Amino acid sequence: MTTPLALSSSATLQRDQFGIERQTMVTVDNALPDPDLVIEIASRHNFGRHGPFYPGLRAPVSAAVSMPLVEPLLGRLVQDFDLPRRPSYLECYLSIVTHAPGDLTPIQRLPHFDGVEPERLAVLLYLDRREEGGTAFYRQRATGFESVDANRLETYRQSLGSEVERVGLPGAEYIAGDTDLFERIHAARGRFNSMVVYRGNTLHCADLPADFHPESDPRKGRLTLNLFLA
Repeated sequence: MTTPLALSSSATLQRDQFGIERQTMVTVDNALPDPDLVIEIASRHNFGRHGPFYPGLRAPVSAAVSMPLVEPLLGRLVQDFDLPRRPSYLECYLSIVTHAPGDLTPIQRLPHFDGVEPERLAVLLYLDRREEGGTAFYRQRATGFESVDANRLETYRQSLGSEVERVGLPGAEYIAGDTDLFERIHAARGRFNSMVVYRGNTLHCADLPADFHPESDPRKGRLTLNLFLA
């Protein structure tokens, strides 16, 4: 099967680490041979709400369509992330941010993690030509956690609850740098047709500019492809 999400033959990779925990990030530039085709296809998709966490709309993408984006990289990812085996498809979405800051729920004003499994990987492909924001990574001030695994989960939750009671919830706005509860430790720029791969249990969130204006048209808004592996 031919898919517009096949990895480009001109893609280039770079491995970096960040934070005290030395979390790995793999950046892939020139990821797609024809990103405009993918955007045009996205504009014909039916987007909808998928859960309470993402501040916008999503359209599911099948394994058959999305996995060619990462299949040539799986051996490299096993090595770079010290995985026990080659990761497999979990879920994938085309995603577009549509919430204005005032529409954000409390949980959407905080960094999050996708799951507690260290072997779970997030693959994020940026498809916004305006390059309005990337992805930022955070450290919880009270605990020093930069990632949350099963052993840390209850401590993280209790600490977050206590700190919210002490200082209150963040205002209705997208996180932009340090807060009372979290310190930003790294940011990946959302370069058009680049993607980043990182562990899903790291604390992270969208890194959007202060003047961000949501747009629901995939051809104009902050469109990404979010592929999850484990």
